[in-house]
Amino acid sequence: MNEWIAEMGTFLVQTTIVMALIGLGLLLVARTKQEKESDLKLYIEPLNDQRRRRVRRLRLTAALPGGRKKLLKAFRSEDKKRHKAHKHDQNAAQEARVWVLDFHGDLKASQTERFAQEVSAIIDVAAENDEVVVRLESAGGLVHAYGLAAAQLDRLRTAGLTTTVCIDKVAASGGYLMACTAQHIKAAPFAVIGSIGVVAQVPNIHRLLKRHDVDVELLTAGKYKRTLTVLGENTEEGKAKFLEDLENTHRLFKGYVAERRPAMDIDKLATGEIWYGSEALSNLLVDSVGTSEAYLVERMVEAQVFAVKLEPQKTMTRKLGLAVSAGVESATLKVLGLIDAAGWQRR
Repeated sequence: MNEWIAEMGTFLVQTTIVMALIGLGLLLVARTKQEKESDLKLYIEPLNDQRRRRVRRLRLTAALPGGRKKLLKAFRSEDKKRHKAHKHDQNAAQEARVWVLDFHGDLKASQTERFAQEVSAIIDVAAENDEVVVRLESAGGLVHAYGLAAAQLDRLRTAGLTTTVCIDKVAASGGYLMACTAQHIKAAPFAVIGSIGVVAQVPNIHRLLKRHDVDVELLTAGKYKRTLTVLGENTEEGKAKFLEDLENTHRLFKGYVAERRPAMDIDKLATGEIWYGSEALSNLLVDSVGTSEAYLVERMVEAQVFAVKLEPQKTMTRKLGLAVSAGVESATLKVLGLIDAAGWQRR
């Protein structure tokens, strides 16, 4: 009996500690998400310098002990020559620059406000021969949200800047709505592209409520203020109007894409289907096949490449919140991976 009480006490203490840690983690994550846009700091990373440092570190690691001093001397000599050339050419034509932005879209395109500010910052400083590369990843979401996100990319075109969108994983539906604004779209061989269509799903529990004698009164002013409902009885007229609205949204989607990519056969491709990168190229949904990393390395040969990102300042609270968030996400992914692996073993 005493052992059972001791075990129960230990279990309760452990459970309390775990719950307290989870609560603290959620509090820190929530506080992190509530950071004001005015608290954002602009981070600029020179990717040419980053790549040069990595290459040198690898060369030093791979070199024989006797050759490291010679390599370090060669690196210093290279730096002097580069600085001297840069100082000498200060009055010459400005070297081409590439500005790199990232957009990882969720259902609500939540990153749009921050992305808009990043676009504004680049427009303010970019020269005529500069290029903007957007590494885009999104499976789409709400129409109005992605319409606004696409409008931010359109601002770069209006400002006269060359824009390249790189898709390594997916740009479908609203994601492709954004991508089509660029002068050049590059997709990885197996990136998911397209899904030019509109979908809506509305659950309805009217029959369940009716079976339990629950009435729902829906009052509207305006014939089509509410076409489909979750609780009330949906009419054929309401369904027809809802479908008409979907078709109208699809028509606008098609028109937006066709205006920016006139070479596409929009009626053939706007069926809601998806294509992989190499297939998308043959259908003119993209302009070339390749990864964003390969493209940026190629551009570094003749241009200075800078990654630009607005982020909240890295306070201790934020670092701790992000660490807890990453830990919870990692644990969840591991559990899902184990479940998936168990499923494969059974088949």
